[in-house]
Amino acid sequence: MSSPRTGSIGVPHAVRHVPVRAGVRGAVSAAATTAVRTPELTIGALGVVIAAAFSWVPSLWYDEAATVTSAQRSWPQLWAELHTVDAVHGLYYALMHAWFWLVGYTPFTLRLPSALAIGVAAALVVALGRRLGRRRLGITAGIVFLLLPRVQWAGTEGRPYATITTLSVALTLVGMTALRRTRHGRATGWWIAYAVLAVVAVAFNVYLSLAVVAHAVALVWTLLAERHALRQATVSRGGRTPGAPLVTRRVLVRWAAAAGTAAVVAAPFVLVVSSQAKQVGWIKGISTSTFGQVFSTAWFGASALYAAPAWALMVLGVVTALMQVRHRLPAARAVLRAQAVRVALPLVVVPTTVLLVATALGERLYSPKYATLSLPAVALLVALALTMIRPRAVLAAAVAALVVVSVPTAVSVKQPEAKAESTWAQAASIISAERAARPRANEGVVFGSVYRHPTATAEIIKVSYPEAFAGLTDLAVGTDGSDQGVLWNRNGDLASTVPARLGDIDTVWYVGGTSRTIRPELKAVLAERGFRPVHNWQTGKVIMTEFVRS
Repeated sequence: MSSPRTGSIGVPHAVRHVPVRAGVRGAVSAAATTAVRTPELTIGALGVVIAAAFSWVPSLWYDEAATVTSAQRSWPQLWAELHTVDAVHGLYYALMHAWFWLVGYTPFTLRLPSALAIGVAAALVVALGRRLGRRRLGITAGIVFLLLPRVQWAGTEGRPYATITTLSVALTLVGMTALRRTRHGRATGWWIAYAVLAVVAVAFNVYLSLAVVAHAVALVWTLLAERHALRQATVSRGGRTPGAPLVTRRVLVRWAAAAGTAAVVAAPFVLVVSSQAKQVGWIKGISTSTFGQVFSTAWFGASALYAAPAWALMVLGVVTALMQVRHRLPAARAVLRAQAVRVALPLVVVPTTVLLVATALGERLYSPKYATLSLPAVALLVALALTMIRPRAVLAAAVAALVVVSVPTAVSVKQPEAKAESTWAQAASIISAERAARPRANEGVVFGSVYRHPTATAEIIKVSYPEAFAGLTDLAVGTDGSDQGVLWNRNGDLASTVPARLGDIDTVWYVGGTSRTIRPELKAVLAERGFRPVHNWQTGKVIMTEFVRS
């Protein structure tokens, strides 16, 4: 007997699952197609995820605390501060002030803008690589960029270095676009954009002016190379005439006008920054350690295991590209690769060379972290060597090997003490836990020194982790830094300020560094008022003592 008709169509059980499986396969296929067609978005999003993941774990350190305290001041207070210190970071502090107003402050929100900047920089590196050497170079350069140890460090740092990297590659990409559009006579808007972006970049960090200098070197090098190629084609029997040159007199004039305008506009800011040069007094002169800083620290996270093959790849990529283009009839691919070298190599060499020479002459400007503007160019040069590998499967294996070499650094930058071995988060956690056990205690705090930073007190730990110190009365502060236009508060005389503020406080916390400690002096002052130390802790270079009234 047949079943009664109900208006429905029977579908066998096995067939019923086919659309689901096909849907899953279709979704995966669509995602893969989108990733391939839009590598800028894919690699950029991957960069944000990699940088932001567990970025809240490492303890804050001195430089990041400077960001927090500056960005949380009122606009008048921040303006007054920049007249005496940190004008070089003024635009960054202003942006972070607005950011904290929107989202509030936590270690994660402090570092999230850097993660976002790394994502944007990675996307722009892919775009620049595709412009210089097509899709293969762009995708490989974007991946290499994300794997560079210094990129991973910058993406988890509440400082402007990730954004400096982004502005460097953006300025280069805009300049290249302006250069190519000039051949068609429709480039005025792009040259204006280049000038405006150069001003913004220098205002964000004065060292980005070295990127503009590197662009000048790239233009002159390209001009000379194209003239040489034209002469070779003219005298070589059977040689073909090169295409329209990239760099012409018109290009040089427009670049000079854009760069000159930007220099004039940015000059007052540069003068203000120069007047605060004492801020970099901590930078050491040229020494035996400088080579190690250039070789491994600046771009490769002080990892010789990473630096040695990376340098070898950069040299291989540069030498091979420049040799191949010298053939009598170079292939179009060889011409593109040589041009990529002419763009990237000056961005690697010029900033570091200028800073090293200035340091050798007594100005002391070179620090590895100031070389982050070269990171996109480093990635391009490494990718140039990798993309010579054939077939694609071997190239994928080489990139996978680079991923493996990058894993130790990727893990280390997310460890609790990754930032200058800071243990501030652990110190704040100890104080928070101890205070939670006595919620009704009436407590005060005295902040002592900070290890290696004589101008600050350990109040910067409170700035970094305010919840652990909420409700504590500062018994020793004498001068408010925000009123004086400086970064940090300063203590007054312990013998007079502490007793005057004790009142009915029954517990006093001391937090300070292991060097230049004022704990013995505080212990004597408190002993006269009936306090005795009951607990001591040390985590890294931070020491803490709990004094309780007898």
